Amino acid sequence: MSHFNAERVRADTPALTRVINGRPITYLDSGASSLPPRTVIEAMDEYYRLRHANVHRGVYQTAIEATDAYEGARAAIAQFLNAPGGSEGVVFTKNCTEAFNLLAKSWGAANLKDGDAVLLTEMEHHANIVPWFQLRETIDLDIRFIPVNDLFELDLTAIHDLLKGVKLLSLTAMSNVLGTVNPVQELATLAHAQGALVAVDAAQSVGHMPTDLVELDVDFMMFSGHKMLGPTGIGVFWARPEILATMPPFLGGGGMIADVRTDGYTPATGFTRFEAGTPMIAEAVGLHAAVRYLEGLGLDNVQTHDRALTVDAISRINHQFNGRVRIIGPTAHDNRGGVISLDVDGVHPHDIAQVLDEIGVCVRPGHHCAKPLMRRFGLAATARASFGPYSLTSDTDALLEGLQRAITFFG
Repeated sequence: MSHFNAERVRADTPALTRVINGRPITYLDSGASSLPPRTVIEAMDEYYRLRHANVHRGVYQTAIEATDAYEGARAAIAQFLNAPGGSEGVVFTKNCTEAFNLLAKSWGAANLKDGDAVLLTEMEHHANIVPWFQLRETIDLDIRFIPVNDLFELDLTAIHDLLKGVKLLSLTAMSNVLGTVNPVQELATLAHAQGALVAVDAAQSVGHMPTDLVELDVDFMMFSGHKMLGPTGIGVFWARPEILATMPPFLGGGGMIADVRTDGYTPATGFTRFEAGTPMIAEAVGLHAAVRYLEGLGLDNVQTHDRALTVDAISRINHQFNGRVRIIGPTAHDNRGGVISLDVDGVHPHDIAQVLDEIGVCVRPGHHCAKPLMRRFGLAATARASFGPYSLTSDTDALLEGLQRAITFFG
């Protein structure tokens, strides 16, 4: 039985006890990195204190316990995602960026040839753009983009033409700039009908709304642990097991082999071939704890909480600043998450962020690793506020107070 209470989540989050410049911290940068609850920190601490050992190697007690903990995390992720084939398709990476590099440099390099097309969107993070441009340096790859319309949503009017000849559609489930939640299931159906596979960047969505891989019917999914209340240094690459089995290794070394000889090597099967060297064991333990914590909250509840905060914040920003502060994202609330990018007339986003910091409010100024999207709307940067399950309306109060200070100061 899930139970959600934002005040309790806040009490579970040690970082929120900080005081910045004499004010309680107002953390509105969960889109960049979320704050781990105490259970995540304690799980990693316990691992290091009591059962730290390398995995898949030793036969002594703590090594067996470490291996069980590491593989238990893999099983928990598979359950969390309702992944077809269970844990067989779950590969641990350093982060979502490494996961996309794995997709491009393993599956992409092995399956794409001159003239093939990959379809992305204009709202993608650089992690889902740059690896494809790098692959284009070795083959004549046609990289296409679904445009974003003036309502900050994907423009699907030409989607059938864009999908012609495409081997892979790779898109974000939720924009890290706009907060737009994309129709992944609908697009997956269209792409599969054209013979394309589908990859999803779930970094911004997986910790904020339910994710069901059977329902979505996609072929690859990537995300980072630190955006879903887990630790940094660990991410997930999921692929359908039957596809994963055909992909060549991305990194070589210990742990990913079945045999090594003086005339060559034989890679291991399944996910093992993609986890060369000592993996991120403690981080996997922490991610497991984060998954259990989110399941205890209920992702439906987290999504409802995000939406309520977002609706309230957008309404108050529009009312208080009378157009001086422009929200770069959808105004409809049923297809957006808790990310609010702000463009303040006459004030640079970095100046906004610095004034906010003076009263302990944490937001992110910048292009958010989405320069094509910024260019689409004629922006160099925005100041982005993003909610987590520990966020309260009092955080929005502090945000609005800081925005008013900045506008007053800069005129």
